[in-house]
Amino acid sequence: MRTADRRRHTELLLLLAAVTVSAGAYAAAELALHGALPSSFATVCGGLGGLALGAHLAVRRWARHADPLILPIVVLLTGLGLAMIHRLDVTYALVSADPAQRVPEAPPQVQWTVMAVVLFAVALVVVKHHRVLQRYTYLTMAGSLVLLMAPAFFPAVNGAKRWISLGPAHVEPDEFAKIGMIVFFAGYLMANRDALVLVGRRVWGVSLPRMRDLGPLLAVWVVCLLVLVVEVDLGTSLIVFGIFIVMLYVATERAGWVIVGLLLAVVGGGAVGATSSHVGQRVAAWLHPMDAFLPNPTVTEQPAQALFALGHGGILGTGLGQGQPWLIGSAGRSDWILGAFAEELGTAGVMALLALYLLLAHRGWRAAVVLTDPFGKLLAAGLGCVVILQVFVVAGGVVGLLPETGKALPYLSQGGSSAVANWLLAALLIKLSDAAGRTETQPAPNPAETLTISATEIHAAASRPQPARQAWKATSGTPAASSTRTGP
Repeated sequence: MRTADRRRHTELLLLLAAVTVSAGAYAAAELALHGALPSSFATVCGGLGGLALGAHLAVRRWARHADPLILPIVVLLTGLGLAMIHRLDVTYALVSADPAQRVPEAPPQVQWTVMAVVLFAVALVVVKHHRVLQRYTYLTMAGSLVLLMAPAFFPAVNGAKRWISLGPAHVEPDEFAKIGMIVFFAGYLMANRDALVLVGRRVWGVSLPRMRDLGPLLAVWVVCLLVLVVEVDLGTSLIVFGIFIVMLYVATERAGWVIVGLLLAVVGGGAVGATSSHVGQRVAAWLHPMDAFLPNPTVTEQPAQALFALGHGGILGTGLGQGQPWLIGSAGRSDWILGAFAEELGTAGVMALLALYLLLAHRGWRAAVVLTDPFGKLLAAGLGCVVILQVFVVAGGVVGLLPETGKALPYLSQGGSSAVANWLLAALLIKLSDAAGRTETQPAPNPAETLTISATEIHAAASRPQPARQAWKATSGTPAASSTRTGP
């Protein structure tokens, strides 16, 4: 059996396991909440299985050599997220006095997931090879900047401008902008790597870049500050700037870029935090979460409730459907859904979810190691890093390591834009791993068919007298140069 066929059979078995685990989570929540399975249980599980099978057939047809772990991880995270969103919908309908909270979010999230899988398959068909994206380096940069700045012209929601309204639908464009920025960073760094690596000066033992090479870094820094100031979107600013710094280090291996980037982040973040009331409130809620229970609270109680959920869940959790995650405001509609998982699956469950994200990023990094073209290496490394950065920003806000940013947790959180964008990210990872898989299947070059001259032979030939050197050139098939000199 060929390697490609083995990978696709392995992927199919893992997809079956992912759908089974997701169905088990849905069943456990329903049994805990209602004591019986709903009549639509088979339809829901069959629908998830059908989506997974359709995605698998697309990969089997247009990315036969792709990594067999990427799609099962994405399906498992998506299925668990849908199960938790439905579980919270049931509780909100019973206990919430807010009519907006009682509107179910699971049905529209299923619709967005179906659209995401369809676009996932379309991306596999349209992107014949990842190097096609290299042609549109600056076009993707321009489009990404437009997407990043577009929410500034629309009304704010919960104090932040992250959405644009298209009729009844609300789209979060920064979810798509981060992918375009990674494509631009990969193309730019590939074209300018030599100047970034070889030129600079050493200060206190650290190699620092030239001022002229700092231009793109400063431009990205300014854009992130504008997004943070105008749109009050802390999460997007951290992720975009973090991606650029990480990819700079991957491309150049120079710690000076990381130091400069961290200094710019500290200066910019401190300045915005001191001038923006919304960002200041989030920082205050992070530093003093229990102030939410004072007589006149000035911060939201979500950070404190998330900490209570972490403590209540313990190591193994209360069990799906048996906790009180609705106490975390809008847990089913925001990044706080990780707090719901922490309470009902415990620390062990959260660690398992984080391990899945790490494994997903690892498959991208593995493709980066195997690929031979610089653009593909940087693109795969950047896509793997953006998964980790986004999870770090969201999880850090839930556990109290960072201020809360409002970003969606990939595949788990409710959000149509997040679902579509992250499934497209998975499609790019699969195309990159497909190219890496094809590289691995190519036969290694035959040393007997390649004429090579070692450094020792070159040095020995150079140290020989002139007549001997000419004789050596004659025997090696290289025409001997004339010994007659025409110049001084």
